[in-house]
Amino acid sequence: MEHHEDLHLIVVSPESTLFDGKVEIVTLPGELGSFSVLYDHASLISSLIKGEIKYTEDGLAKSIGISSGFVEVRDNIVSACVEI
Repeated sequence: MEHHEDLHLIVVSPESTLFDGKVEIVTLPGELGSFSVLYDHASLISSLIKGEIKYTEDGLAKSIGISSGFVEVRDNIVSACVEI
């Protein structure tokens, strides 16, 4: 597999940490539509609606279903606080 830069994705709920690791891409369910984050994305804060946080880890597509939340993207770290 070709080397590329990775993002660090952290997904937490009030109950537990749902995911904490390196990913290649993450797609999030924003209020104005889904959006994807890659390495070196501009910083942002967004609310999240019911849907799936989809991400690729080691070439495998995975997802976490959520009911709501918010996300911050900064310095190649994607931090999501969600209700499941």
